[in-house]
Amino acid sequence: MHKLTTGRKGRTNGMKKLKIALIGLGFGGCFADIYHEHPDVGELVVFDTDKALEKVFRDKLGITRQYDSLDEILKDDTVDAVHLVTPIPLHEEQSVAVLEAGKHCACTVPMATTLEGIRKITQAKRRSGKIYMMMETTLYTYQFQYVRQMRDSGRLGRIQFMRGSHYQDMSNWPDYWMGLPPMHYGTHAIGPMVALSGSRIKRVNCFGSGTMEPWLSEQYHNPFPVESALFEFENGLKGEATRSLFETARVYQEGFFVYGSDACFEWGFADEDDPYVTTLLPMEEGRRGRSARVEVVQMPNFCASLPEEIRHFTVGGNYDPLNPQESLKVGAGGGHHGSHPHLVNEFVRSIVEKRKPYIDEVIGGNITAAGVCAHESALRHGEAVMVPQF
Repeated sequence: MHKLTTGRKGRTNGMKKLKIALIGLGFGGCFADIYHEHPDVGELVVFDTDKALEKVFRDKLGITRQYDSLDEILKDDTVDAVHLVTPIPLHEEQSVAVLEAGKHCACTVPMATTLEGIRKITQAKRRSGKIYMMMETTLYTYQFQYVRQMRDSGRLGRIQFMRGSHYQDMSNWPDYWMGLPPMHYGTHAIGPMVALSGSRIKRVNCFGSGTMEPWLSEQYHNPFPVESALFEFENGLKGEATRSLFETARVYQEGFFVYGSDACFEWGFADEDDPYVTTLLPMEEGRRGRSARVEVVQMPNFCASLPEEIRHFTVGGNYDPLNPQESLKVGAGGGHHGSHPHLVNEFVRSIVEKRKPYIDEVIGGNITAAGVCAHESALRHGEAVMVPQF
């Protein structure tokens, strides 16, 4: 597996700056200002089926070029790359179309909802020679970057076990969410485990639990509001993930837990909580078991790897360039725990540097396929399902 990067500060050094098309401005609007201010982006264009919303962004950012469809954007030879932030059922078709049009493609999670969909995107990417990046937020949060440092420095010791979780109530969300199999959107719970393991998932056993109102099961023929899976990695590690979407009382949370031989990282009960770090102390003579030191750790701001122009997006509107760590104390942080500018920078810099992004079609495909196979296992009452590699 290639190394997870957080991007570089450099500019294009005389190269032509990129023209980026951002498709979908609901959640996708969170990325518009970041692209607009990124030093390697020369022009941003936007598109949304909600033309009133699109006009808000075009007026705000001074974008004069208007498109009538994604197809029109794909026919524009001046567009270098497309970032799709569109409904899940469209990801497969649109990602393939972007790549087949000869443009670099970033797409929000999940990559697809079927193994065949993942395969089609992978094949289109390889035929095109362009970059594909799955924009998984959890791999660029403050919390993930902190625990990755713990792993890389040896502070964790040997990783022994991992756990991921994502609890969310999707009531009143758009119709395509209704009854979605939980593990089809399991990337937030699965992604950190894949990245920290340094390996890929090869097998899964998963159980579904609970019942839903009958109408919720109709669209996807999914009977489960909650799914819990045990994943086996190629290097022998194991990890557990739980995902809920409907009719399950729980405060919102995206969390992950990493247990090493020397220390562990646990985050968390609620999404806004600081993580706990537990460190085993040296063995004391005559004592049964080792004592442990438990700390609640406020996350540092990992903005130093970003271009100065977009560092302030790690903390929303409260960024202090002279003291980025203090900025975290006075604000809720940038989108998805500061991940948005790191995602944009990784996509842009991978194009400029002509290299793979970390969450490419291989890693993105494994994270997504593990969830697809987990749901299949749940439908088979926990039967082991092998996860294909792409």
